[in-house]
Amino acid sequence: MTPEGRVKDAVKKVLKAHNAYYHMAVMNGLGAPTLDFVGCHRGRYFAIETKAPGKKPTPRQWSTIIDMRTAGGKVFIIDGDLTELKGWLTS
Repeated sequence: MTPEGRVKDAVKKVLKAHNAYYHMAVMNGLGAPTLDFVGCHRGRYFAIETKAPGKKPTPRQWSTIIDMRTAGGKVFIIDGDLTELKGWLTS
């Protein structure tokens, strides 16, 4: 498994433990870009971009992150540390 794959598995476990709805889109180059996870928890929209430890989002991913945040969504960029996500899910 890749380093990013391990981060995705950890995120899935946290989301399932908190009964969050989420989906992971399969990108085929058509339509609007999205992030790795998009979901809802207690009526709150969220998205998550996972990265291998130490890696950063691409310019296209940053554009999507900005669009989602501008629309009022909560966006997480996770490269291994799940502290912020766990705190948000329990708030």
